[in-house]
Amino acid sequence: MADIKYYDVILKPIITEKSMNGMAEKKYAFSVNPEATKTQIKEAVEKMFAGTKVVKVNTVNADGKVKRRGVTYGRTAKTKKAYVKLSEDSKDIEIFQGL
Repeated sequence: MADIKYYDVILKPIITEKSMNGMAEKKYAFSVNPEATKTQIKEAVEKMFAGTKVVKVNTVNADGKVKRRGVTYGRTAKTKKAYVKLSEDSKDIEIFQGL
């Protein structure tokens, strides 16, 4: 397992129409480090955003796409998304306020 600090786990929030609709149910989407586990993601969210209590974490791994430049083939970087569900009595995450 990788030794990842909690501030290196969450890379950026994912702001799409689907993720905005999930905010009503206290579901948030983040782009996370591909080496991070669900427990690391849960700890990172609870430490970075005070007053939050994570109930569930779902992750999605996406392999890099094959790209070609001339006769040379390569791959883009692999990515990982995390969908985090907060408890009902938890505070909202302030990053998403006002969007």
